[in-house]
Amino acid sequence: MPIIDLHAHSKYSDGTSRPSEVVVENAKRGVKLFSLTDHDTVDGVPSAAEKCAKYNIKFVTGVEVSASGHEHLHFLGYKVDIEDRQFKTFLKENAERRIVRVKRIIKQLQAAGVNITEEDVFKKVGEVVSRAHVADALKQNGLTTSRQEGFRKYMIPGAVGFVPSLAVSAEEAIKNIKAAGGLAVLAHGGLVKEHWDFKKWVDAGLDGIEVFYPSHHMQMRQELLAAAREYNLFVTAGSDNHGPSSGRTTKPGIEIPPDYYEKLLRVFDL
Repeated sequence: MPIIDLHAHSKYSDGTSRPSEVVVENAKRGVKLFSLTDHDTVDGVPSAAEKCAKYNIKFVTGVEVSASGHEHLHFLGYKVDIEDRQFKTFLKENAERRIVRVKRIIKQLQAAGVNITEEDVFKKVGEVVSRAHVADALKQNGLTTSRQEGFRKYMIPGAVGFVPSLAVSAEEAIKNIKAAGGLAVLAHGGLVKEHWDFKKWVDAGLDGIEVFYPSHHMQMRQELLAAAREYNLFVTAGSDNHGPSSGRTTKPGIEIPPDYYEKLLRVFDL
């Protein structure tokens, strides 16, 4: 089956590799179709596109936008105009909300006696800060052994460093992607099943669902495929690769049935 990856991150957000390095790893895996989808920034897109051209990998402009209501309620935007002024302002405002949230997390951790400073966190941030950078700082300071432990110990609901998301609503995320000429896709829907509201999202402009995803078991894939059929949404696949030492999947690419792959090529005009 074709291997594609329409969900990957670089150092421009919370990944550990440069965009060009991410593309090289995808090329080694045999990925045919790729999109760099950093959180709330498209600054890594030109570098990824250039590298994909050298490796003859089909490329789609991408971004990942967080929404409020759940930590994993995210929407992927494909084919957005990265020069669209309003969309760039929207992403900048999202990035600023992230800064506010992370600073609140740091203050709460400090108040609880945790050894961490803003400098510890922000000194390694590329373009957009995230809770992952807090987790990295906790690890660097010897308080945890991994990003995942940092999240579990300090930043989940009920933990001393938990601060609710300051993100926009799902409808706002979708509408801003659409306004920039993009296609809006629900990311890793299996992680937010209790928050599914496909009718409302479709009314806002939702175009697709990420069905093929590492943690989606067969039953979840079938449920998401059923939703895609019911609402006439296209289907995507992504690894959500964050790179080496991220604690997330480091294997780029995910297999997708040929008919879904061919439909994606038509959807993206490739």
